[in-house]
Amino acid sequence: THSFQNNGLKHGIFFYSCEETEDDGEPKICQVCGDKSTGYHFNAMTCEGCKGFFRRAMKRPAQLCCPFQNTCVITKTNRRQCQSCRLQKCLSIGMKRELIMSDEAVEKRRMQIRRKKMQEEPVTLSPQQEAVIQELLTAHQKTFDMTCAHFIQFRPLDRDQKSKCSREPNSNRFTYATMHEDAMQQTISFVSPSFPYFSIQSPESKEKNRHKRAIFTSLPHFTDLTTYMIKNVINFAKTLTMFRALIIDDQISLLKGATFEIILIHFNMFFNEVTGIWECGPLQYCLDDAMRAGFQRHLLDPMMNFHYTLRKLHLSEEEYVLMQAISLFSPDRPGVKQHSVIDRNQETLALTLKTYIEAKRTEPETHLLFPKIMACLTEMRSMNEEYTKQVLKIQDIQPEVSPLLLEIISKDS
Repeated sequence: THSFQNNGLKHGIFFYSCEETEDDGEPKICQVCGDKSTGYHFNAMTCEGCKGFFRRAMKRPAQLCCPFQNTCVITKTNRRQCQSCRLQKCLSIGMKRELIMSDEAVEKRRMQIRRKKMQEEPVTLSPQQEAVIQELLTAHQKTFDMTCAHFIQFRPLDRDQKSKCSREPNSNRFTYATMHEDAMQQTISFVSPSFPYFSIQSPESKEKNRHKRAIFTSLPHFTDLTTYMIKNVINFAKTLTMFRALIIDDQISLLKGATFEIILIHFNMFFNEVTGIWECGPLQYCLDDAMRAGFQRHLLDPMMNFHYTLRKLHLSEEEYVLMQAISLFSPDRPGVKQHSVIDRNQETLALTLKTYIEAKRTEPETHLLFPKIMACLTEMRSMNEEYTKQVLKIQDIQPEVSPLLLEIISKDS
């Protein structure tokens, strides 16, 4: 028996090329019909035609019958004329039924081959995906100033000497002299209440409050900062083709739902995961600043965890802007009417992010990065609700929230 036949019996189904089966370099022929052989199939050297015929014949329940005397000579030209004699020839040269793979096994093998081929081929962004990323980058760079030069024009933080951000020696955490004992020992939120330039207080209440000592001393700076960022988010969205194509009602609903989240993502770019401080050009922010703006641990604890988690992923600017866009195009925001359109937009953006990661990053960087980013997006949804609650409470205590922020967090669409 041929050595390759023994190999076939041991390992089941396999395929050998003509060059692999013989050493003399001569053309190989099918042992059934004499056509050119493509290798060993089901334990015998055959062509593709006789290989397929044998597989089909073995799965066929009907009995084959020769119309002549069971002595037909099978050739390349007449092999279709007598299936019975062709099958007998297959069996006589050693083709074995038990080596035929089931339909499920064949499909599984094909899937494995396709997966292997996909793994071997480099992942590339399509021209459409490249265009989406470029549009997002342009919009972000046009509407968000990464130097934070405007921040020094806001009203001052009104810090005292003891409440400045300071790092403990040999520690990655921070302490603040004016912080309550149970306050979180990490860092800050940027997006806080709003802008007193557009105060809605009556003249009487303004006069009355003028004689009161401000409770939240960082609030004026954070209201200026938040209003400035809201305007940037609106301009960012209006720059995007997909956003401008939506009806006005849906544009408003998406902005109201995503503004806080986009600001949060944007400020993560400034977060120093080692020091726990937001380094925004000429200014730095820490947890004490957020606490003195009126925010509480129900928001600050998960927000700080979010910032550390997201920053440790070391996203590129492209990944950040795609994340912002995915947040913006969320079809389940309250008041959205064109759900299917927005859902398709979000799916396009998510697929672009996934492809970008696979195309631009290498293992182990790629491992689970996409689902980790999507998990961060989900986490922001719950923080969004808490943020709205806390802003409204701050407004009740110290009414300095601007109409713009009140409109963003209002339930009406």
